[in-house]
Amino acid sequence: MPVTRRDVLHSTGAAVAGRTILSTLPAAAAAAHGRPAHKPVLMKLGTQEPTSAENFQRFQRYGVRNVCGWTKIAEPGRRYPTVDELRAVTNLGEKYGISIDMTDSDIGRGAGSAIMRGGPERDREIEDFQKTIENCAAAGIPAIKYYLSVLPILRMGRTSGRGDTTYNRWNITALQASDGDRLLPARDAAELAEIRQGFTHFDSDTFWERITYFLDRVVPVANQYRVKLAQHPHDPGLPPAGLAGIPNVLGTVEGLKRFVAIRESPYHGLNFCQGTICENLENPRRDLASVIRYFGERRKIFNVHFRNIKGHRDDFIAECFPDDGDIDLGAAVRAYRDVGYDGMLMPDHIPAIDTTNRTPEAVTSIQDQSFAFAYGYIRALLQEAQRT
Repeated sequence: MPVTRRDVLHSTGAAVAGRTILSTLPAAAAAAHGRPAHKPVLMKLGTQEPTSAENFQRFQRYGVRNVCGWTKIAEPGRRYPTVDELRAVTNLGEKYGISIDMTDSDIGRGAGSAIMRGGPERDREIEDFQKTIENCAAAGIPAIKYYLSVLPILRMGRTSGRGDTTYNRWNITALQASDGDRLLPARDAAELAEIRQGFTHFDSDTFWERITYFLDRVVPVANQYRVKLAQHPHDPGLPPAGLAGIPNVLGTVEGLKRFVAIRESPYHGLNFCQGTICENLENPRRDLASVIRYFGERRKIFNVHFRNIKGHRDDFIAECFPDDGDIDLGAAVRAYRDVGYDGMLMPDHIPAIDTTNRTPEAVTSIQDQSFAFAYGYIRALLQEAQRT
């Protein structure tokens, strides 16, 4: 097993030895009782909350030792982080014993992206992404998650959850039957109006051309510097005609299969948002494990946004608590284990909690509680998968 940057952070090697011994215990116990041995759990509890000393102290509290680090770009208009800006994040991680397993990039995201619009300016954005890859390698950050897209992540309305929480929902039939985009939040409706004006001839073929043009130029750089590139699925899945004339081509499992096959490379794969995958399946409880196996066996899962949903494609409630959805999360963890996935499982889209008439200190505490619940739940699932 190659030594990873996380192992270097622990320096003594005791953590590596401890994990190795722990991984062999379930197999030995199973053999002693005549049961089939399962693969060891290689996944880590992770997170993508903002990078700060206060948050890193909180991660220590809940046993989170692997994160997606956020960089602060000092120069307005510059799209890529410098090596020093990235090292500021890794240095903070080292101070608190936390490994920066990836960072994220907004390059290519949204209707304002030149990569999506095409034309000569997209080459400049791609160069900025190539520079991000190079600088991450220099700073010791092994992965970048990103989101090539035109449409924003769309939701409509909220529904009551447990206690004083609310969950986001999506129903494409209700939206199509409504008068225009009135069921969408005002910000999304305004953005869709701009997209209709700026993207008048943007079909699936055009979208795939933009994606392929990008991958042809960045995957070779990722290969050179050995930095993994993790694309997020399009959220939500849409009918073939899309919305505002824009399809979400990465909003189906077949679309994701086509995506990972465009440029075969161990550094080209997915930020596997489990919630989005489930939202794009007709029967997510039944079919999620097979999707995990398909991409996991091909080593295309680089990070997992680990959340639950209620419902299915075109009609779902998202952002519920991990124990309050339709998906068997224990079965999902076992599927990741069995394909040898060794990245992070991180909470995503924590439910909203009513903070009306609360002090700023109380609001912070409430948000902390939501993430703490998710961290504890994921950690328990990982421990259970290690023992069974």
